[in-house]
Amino acid sequence: MFAQTYVYNGNSNFTNDIICTVENGKVYDGNSNFRQDILYNVKDSKVYRGNFTFIKDIVANIRDNKVYKGNSFFQGDILFNIQNDVIYRGNSISSFDIIARIEDGKVYKERSRFRGDILFNFDGELTVEEFVAVWFVMSTLQ
Repeated sequence: MFAQTYVYNGNSNFTNDIICTVENGKVYDGNSNFRQDILYNVKDSKVYRGNFTFIKDIVANIRDNKVYKGNSFFQGDILFNIQNDVIYRGNSISSFDIIARIEDGKVYKERSRFRGDILFNFDGELTVEEFVAVWFVMSTLQ
């Protein structure tokens, strides 16, 4: 059995601020763990919409910490990449292209280290694929 990881809005750790729950490669809406509340699931380095694993439901492919749009592996389809807990736009590793930073389970906006710039935080471990699925959940809320 895998442990649940809760993802909270901003710097909060209150139950009311749980955005999603991650367990065993599935990302559930809020504090749920019901099948009908699965927003994304991950399998074989792919992020799928809902609880499906059909090609048409692939949201992203992940290879070498680069996140590709859909089922693509074309250089031009890299949405972002994650290197040393820093999320960069596209295939860049330039400090000008930093989207967010991950530190101690907190995801900060761009290069910030300020508490007020925490986009979300999580209270457990996430694989790269699970993190990407959570990122998609959070990006739909922005």
